[in-house]
Amino acid sequence: MYQLSNEFLQVSIASKGAELQSIYHTGTKLEYMWGADPAFWGKKSPVLFPIVGGLKNNSYQYRGNTYSLNRHGFAREKEFTVTEQNQNSITFTLETDADSLKVYPFQFRFSVMYALEQNKLSVTYQVENKGDESLYFSVGGHPAFAVPLVPGTTYTDYHLLFSEKERAGKWPLSASGLIEKAPVAFLDNTNALPLTKELFYGDALVFKNLQSTGISIVSDKTAHGLKLQFDGFPYMGIWSFKDADFVCIEPWCGIADSVDASGDITQKEGIHALSPNNQFTRSWSVELF
Repeated sequence: MYQLSNEFLQVSIASKGAELQSIYHTGTKLEYMWGADPAFWGKKSPVLFPIVGGLKNNSYQYRGNTYSLNRHGFAREKEFTVTEQNQNSITFTLETDADSLKVYPFQFRFSVMYALEQNKLSVTYQVENKGDESLYFSVGGHPAFAVPLVPGTTYTDYHLLFSEKERAGKWPLSASGLIEKAPVAFLDNTNALPLTKELFYGDALVFKNLQSTGISIVSDKTAHGLKLQFDGFPYMGIWSFKDADFVCIEPWCGIADSVDASGDITQKEGIHALSPNNQFTRSWSVELF
């Protein structure tokens, strides 16, 4: 386990999956991350690469060959190497190897960088194309935050506060986790979404191209909460395991296959084509208060 700290925050990250494990605020004396109770969901903040969500039939085609990838890709199960570290920042890196080539025939270098600035943690994804042809990928975050956050409060005391008023439908998921063909009405000129356990009984809330670039978890019963900022991520997933005490706010550069997806990775919605020797960088941050 690797540690970052400053006068406000103490952060822990595991090398497996470069997965964020803990954000503890020394001022509020609060842990902001979900505790990963295996009775519900044993993850805390998986990194999604080289796909986000699931593939139709768990497979895709590239240059006449068929490959299989599990939901959200393989990075979350891989050991990353620490390539840079100081007290306030750390970089984890994953590169092409023999195992990755069996399921993903591209030469890549994928880095996840965590950095502290006062009471804010920034998370940066950097994808480098190390090959001589276009690199096709998606990337995203999946952090799970503790709700209720403060002792003496309940799940329903909290709500999500969007940075802009939204008129946004949610995109339903099929039984196999694929995006249905059309959205259903959901947010109707509002920036507030009350949290209930029942909200997630039908799986994740999936949005495309929200007006907001920030979502907060707040409550009228406490001054403590958090704000996640996600400029440059066109898709958003909000999710919790059934009846669990957390909510995931998931900034995505990519999305699950649709029910009518062709399977051709070069045509996949949300896929990025990165030319040789180029880099792709996106960052999200969470401010804790």
